[in-house]
Amino acid sequence: MSEGLSGLPLYVPPKPRSLLEPHRLLLMAVFAGIILCAILFMRWDWLPTYGPRLLYGVWQTLVMLFWTASIGFLLAVPIGLVQVTGPRPLAWLARIFCTIIRGTPLLLQLWLLYYGLGSVFAQYPELRSSFLWPTLRQAWPYGFTALMISFAAYEGEVMRGAFAGVPRGELEAARAFGMSRWTAFRRIWLPRALHRALPTLAGETVLQLKSTPLVATITVIDVYAVISKVRQDTYLTYEPLLLLALIYLCLTAVLVVVFRYLESRIPTREA
Repeated sequence: MSEGLSGLPLYVPPKPRSLLEPHRLLLMAVFAGIILCAILFMRWDWLPTYGPRLLYGVWQTLVMLFWTASIGFLLAVPIGLVQVTGPRPLAWLARIFCTIIRGTPLLLQLWLLYYGLGSVFAQYPELRSSFLWPTLRQAWPYGFTALMISFAAYEGEVMRGAFAGVPRGELEAARAFGMSRWTAFRRIWLPRALHRALPTLAGETVLQLKSTPLVATITVIDVYAVISKVRQDTYLTYEPLLLLALIYLCLTAVLVVVFRYLESRIPTREA
C-alpha cells in the first residue's frame, strides 16, 4: 500500500499468481487426462457431419446473448434510476416489474410469451395479414423478449443498488461546480454506478449465457438445440453433452476475461 500525492493510500492490485503452482498443475493434468480419454475412447465420427450446424448454433447463441444483454442493460439503467429518484408511481411500477420477473421462472415467462401471446396474435386476421406476421409467427422474437426482460429485471435491481451506493457528496460537488443534472449524471453518477455494478454485471451475463438453452424449448435453433439433434440422430449421450459443456466453458471463460479486462481499466482507490 503506497500513498498518492493527496496523502490517501492507493490500492495496489496483487500480483497475478503463477500458473506453475502445484494445485494448478494438478488441475491442468486432470483436465488434460479427461480430454485425452474422451478423444481416445469415445465416438467423434459425427463431428464432420454436424460441425457446420454446431458453428451456426454457437453463432446464434452469441447473437442472442449479445443483443438480449445489451438491450436488457439499456432498459436496466432507467429501471434502477427511477427507483432511486422517482417519481413514486414509476418507482412502484419498476419495483413491481422486477419483483414479478425475478420471482417467476424464466421458462414460464418464455412459454407464456410463445404459447400464450403468440396464440392471441394468431386469433386476429388483421394481424395475420399484416407485414408483422412473418416475424410474429416465428419463435425467436418471443425467446429474445423473454431473455431481454429477464436481464433487464435482474440488472435493474443491481443498478438500483449501484445508483443508491454512490456518495451524495460527489453529486453535490458536481452541482456546486455548475454541472447540470444531465451532465452530473453522465459524468459522475452513471460512471460511478457502473464501476460498482461491473462485477455483478459480469456474473449476470454469464448466467444469461447459461439461460439461452431454454429458447430451444420453443424451436429456436441454438447450440443446445443442435446437440439435442445430434443425440436424437446418433443415439449418443455422453459425447454430445461433453462437447456442449466444453463449448459453454470456453464461452464463459471468454466472458470472464473480457469483464476482468474492463475492471482492470478502471482505477480504484481505497480511503
